[in-house]
Amino acid sequence: MTSAVSPLLDLPDACPAPEGSRDSGVPWHYGDPHGEQRRLLRGEGWVDLSHRGVVTVTGPDRLSWLHSLTTQHVEHLAPGESALDLILSPHGHVEHELHLVDDGATTWITVEPDEADTLVPYLEKMRFMLRVEVADVSSDFAVVGEPIAVRHSDFPTYVIASQFGELEADDAASKKYVPLRPDVWVGREVIVPRSEVSAYVDGRAGSGTWAWEALRIAAGVPRLGFETDHRTIPQEVGWVPSAVHLDKGCYRGQETVARVHNLGRPPRRLVQLHLDGSASRTPVPGDPVLLDGREVGRLTSVALHAELGPVALAVIKRSVAPDAVLTVGPAEAEPVAASQEIVVTG
Repeated sequence: MTSAVSPLLDLPDACPAPEGSRDSGVPWHYGDPHGEQRRLLRGEGWVDLSHRGVVTVTGPDRLSWLHSLTTQHVEHLAPGESALDLILSPHGHVEHELHLVDDGATTWITVEPDEADTLVPYLEKMRFMLRVEVADVSSDFAVVGEPIAVRHSDFPTYVIASQFGELEADDAASKKYVPLRPDVWVGREVIVPRSEVSAYVDGRAGSGTWAWEALRIAAGVPRLGFETDHRTIPQEVGWVPSAVHLDKGCYRGQETVARVHNLGRPPRRLVQLHLDGSASRTPVPGDPVLLDGREVGRLTSVALHAELGPVALAVIKRSVAPDAVLTVGPAEAEPVAASQEIVVTG
């Protein structure tokens, strides 16, 4: 199980993320969220992501086995190469988001906080007679985020999918679903022994999850448990092809992915919302998104961006016109105006 509290919370000015949030247990900021965002944009510093779960898979069959269970082509992953991967339900709905890297002997997987508690039992159930071993090593290893897109020479490193670092798509699948990204998000997750985390970041200024999330939201990048619910299929949030390889063999949920890709469009889509900064309240995830007073979706992530101001992601009905002016907020609250920027078009 993931460690509840990070040792880096003892650093000067560290302010913990709000209790009850998915990022509780690690620093939300260090007193200057906007400055921390700008530091990340310069490619400097680090972010404490030690609340993420870390799972290992060992054994000679590990890559072919994971390849058969997941959406990404990982059977021939070279040592040091990483991949964004998903596990789907039989009906094609997203169940797990895997940040995966193989070091030649072990496949390392980082997941959302507490996701290891459900991922590991599922993987154990799917082992059958194959030569694989699965372990939750979250108590021994921690994740540190950094705003650079190269792997670390000494530690297992998941590099954020290259599609999230490109404003304009350059392959057919990306052009179909996310032809133009609102901004770029570049970074990596370094998996470090928990006992060495303090030494690893020593002498460098850190940024909180507030800053890390603001850059993710600005780039329109989905996150499990935020932009997803029990009905989410990969195309709705732009996980094709960043997390879904369209030309690989059979895996659970593939029929839905292929049918939507070849014959139709998903019923919902991910949009970025620029919120009215003069409003008396700031919307929160879960708030309804309204068109002429009618609910057409839900707010999924919100951030105060250093340059853009209040910005959010939402998953809304595909039938909503791209130029429609929306409002956000529950019926009992003052509605907040929101202009939309389409992230997923396909």
